Amino acid sequence: MNDAAHDLHAPHFIGIGGAGMSGLAKILAARGASVSGSDSKESETVLALRALGAAVHVGHAAEHVPDGASSIVVSSAIRADNPELAAARERGIPVVHRSDALAALMGGRRALAVAGTHGKTTTTSMLAVALGELGLDPSYAIGGDLDAPGSNAHHGTGEIFVAEADESDRSFHKYAPEVAIVLNVELDHHANYASIDEIHESFETFVGRITPGGTLVVSADHDGARELTARVAGRADLNVVTVGAAEDADLRVLSVVARGMTSEVTVLLDGEELGFTVSVPGRHYAHNAVAALAAGVALGVPATDLAKALGAYTGVRRRLQLKGEAGGVQVIDSYAHHPTEMTADLEAIREATAGRVLVVFQPHLFSRTQQLAEEMGAALALADASVVLDVYPAREDPIPGVTSELIIDAARRAGAVVTAEHDFAAAPAVLAGLARPGDLLLTMGAGDVTNLGPEILKHLASVATNV
Repeated sequence: MNDAAHDLHAPHFIGIGGAGMSGLAKILAARGASVSGSDSKESETVLALRALGAAVHVGHAAEHVPDGASSIVVSSAIRADNPELAAARERGIPVVHRSDALAALMGGRRALAVAGTHGKTTTTSMLAVALGELGLDPSYAIGGDLDAPGSNAHHGTGEIFVAEADESDRSFHKYAPEVAIVLNVELDHHANYASIDEIHESFETFVGRITPGGTLVVSADHDGARELTARVAGRADLNVVTVGAAEDADLRVLSVVARGMTSEVTVLLDGEELGFTVSVPGRHYAHNAVAALAAGVALGVPATDLAKALGAYTGVRRRLQLKGEAGGVQVIDSYAHHPTEMTADLEAIREATAGRVLVVFQPHLFSRTQQLAEEMGAALALADASVVLDVYPAREDPIPGVTSELIIDAARRAGAVVTAEHDFAAAPAVLAGLARPGDLLLTMGAGDVTNLGPEILKHLASVATNV
């Protein structure tokens, strides 16, 4: 680990409002550090950090870096020409990657790291809530808010630290957890990984960081995860616990029964059946809960207590989060942006409602769209009708010829009813016009499509009033 990662008594965060960065800033503030930072715009997260005593500037400028800054914390999203980063280098202030800062915060705790191409935020959140429900007061750092701005992290008094481990830039290689979860292994983050073999090698490196005598909880159902299990099978100082519906799973899922927006889960653990409720819909989320159960047991938490406590988890922002209802139409927000996630969320919603399912989907990243447009289109065929927005670029520059039309064409080939909407501001009225009482409408994607939910509800309410 970079020694500078330990110098966090007065850190300055560039991009402090981001999901991962804001969590670290919150924990450091709670530990007594003098936290400062900058972000591109005002947000609820920025306001929450200021309430904790952090000095947060809007916009990026060299003068925002305090004279007393002990280090500059950055994520992979921060470009080399950022003026605050350039100023820090000129002044000789140590630059610390977000993952090094998180690794330093986990030092001295019993670390539990949650990895996988999908499901990390949900599973980490489930563990944080359940362990807290049992009075263990864990520290945690999550890539999303549980129920309010700033709830993505907590400095706890207990010995456990639960962290979401990000594979996108290989930063999860910095951690040395006692227990690690790998939910699935699939090709994604195409700007950083050229092949599925590179992904496997990266996850294998992560598993190699588990402390001697520690535990890997890994899916028995996903091909990529099973490949990972085979690759690490020869490590004598590693306990491997497989979970899933597969007959050879160590912790086997016997059934997942949908009950509206909840699921009743039954597992076979040490020859005994154990049932519990997951307060979010869908098999995908139920399996996340089972992985959380296995990880908690590996830390010594009684299975029956943890299973009951998992029922206290009621969701995380942007993971099938109900935004409201108007005109008989429910609006739900989904963070899904990879085809596997899109399919899982749409299947879960199908189980939870008898009405039509409508989707407004915003593709995330040009590189992902280029590689996975066909699969995204096939996923949208699970909806009754979809509206597809332009690609949200995030940190990427455009790629010639790569637009949302690639997804729309693929969706139509798969039999989907889909239309394009290039005017973001016009989308709420378009969607309100498509919906009718009894429908369920999803805003789907990792970009700013989440902002459409409240506007859609306003339009739906207006339509209902004028009928």
